[in-house]
Amino acid sequence: MQAISTTSAPAAIGPYSQAIKVGEFIFTSGQIALLPNGSDEVLSKGVEEQTEQVLQNLQAVLEAAGSSMQKVVKTTIFLVNMEDFGVVNSIYEEFFKEHKPARSTVAVKELPKGALVEIDAIAKV
Repeated sequence: MQAISTTSAPAAIGPYSQAIKVGEFIFTSGQIALLPNGSDEVLSKGVEEQTEQVLQNLQAVLEAAGSSMQKVVKTTIFLVNMEDFGVVNSIYEEFFKEHKPARSTVAVKELPKGALVEIDAIAKV
């Protein structure tokens, strides 16, 4: 196992790694809309801006591990408000284009730092 860390994505805010590489697979931790500049505050804009930042963070972690969005096998999306599903889905589609990984989307009561959306992924190297 190899821990993945990059300054192009926010540092972990707890006792975990941004991602772990095991063999040919990368397992990312959930990304929320923190900026990679070391700030501990969630991007305070709406779900559109948060989703964009979350996916940029996820992309940076995958690239640091030698992978990409096009090698993602599965994602999980956590939403505070399921009414945001359509908005999140349209932004998500921009990052994955024709590639359509398996996916789960679940509604949760709340997320760390008051975030509106969190996404994690499993990808091939």
